[in-house]
Amino acid sequence: MIGALLARRGAALGLLFLLALVLLAVGAPLLVDPLAQDLASALDGPTGEHLFGTDELGRDILARVVYGARTSLLTSAGAVVIAGAIGIPIGLMAGYFGGWRDAVLMRAVDVLLALPGILFAMALIAVLGRSQAAALVAVGITGIPGFARVVRAETMSLRSRDFVTAVESFGGSSTYALVRTILPNAWSPILVQAVVLSAVAILLEAALAFLGVGIPPPTPSWGDMLRAGQTYIYDSPTYAVLPGIVLTLTILSLDSVGRGLAAAMIERGDTMVDVAVEGGRP
Repeated sequence: MIGALLARRGAALGLLFLLALVLLAVGAPLLVDPLAQDLASALDGPTGEHLFGTDELGRDILARVVYGARTSLLTSAGAVVIAGAIGIPIGLMAGYFGGWRDAVLMRAVDVLLALPGILFAMALIAVLGRSQAAALVAVGITGIPGFARVVRAETMSLRSRDFVTAVESFGGSSTYALVRTILPNAWSPILVQAVVLSAVAILLEAALAFLGVGIPPPTPSWGDMLRAGQTYIYDSPTYAVLPGIVLTLTILSLDSVGRGLAAAMIERGDTMVDVAVEGGRP
């Protein structure tokens, strides 16, 4: 899988960029201080001390962009966990049992899907208050329909396969069939959906911060830097340009990795089925 992914130049470059971004985000506390102010050097251009200049409070823009990566990646990871923890069981049950359970569960998912993600997130944050936890929960809930629909479709496809029928004929319970047989074979589309949702979550978190309802200051956020930077675009162009470039490259990298994973899984085909047949006896 990794070899097939790295064989694609776009996916390999995207993975390399994301790895560098994660390393910078993890090591940020050891490298920079995003809250250190120097009003005397406010809105300075790039210098040897501040490679990308300073903001209106004299804080290092590069340091804040690096710390903003922590905010975006944490929100993205949390959103994927929340969406997957709720959406995957919904999709499994709806696809496996069908009937009224499928109808009830998927109508609830359709309600979420019908709501504009950013408006729903803004409404939820208005109720919960501005905080990183609230933004994470809001972004995570908007990702539930994607997981539920993908897993439901994959479960319905696998439900009639011989290895699932064999498990049921051996007396395996529905829980066993779902958790030990169907779910392991559905990980491929789930993984692709997780990558896709990561990109959407980062973009949504930035949009919320840009609108002033995301993570509150002084926590660095790319969206908040874009919002503040547009005010000083002529005084300090790098203030808005740098976080915008990093945000764009992050989204493009996730998109490239997601496309590479999807292509690699299509090439791999049904190799997971053999594993399920081997170890699928209850």
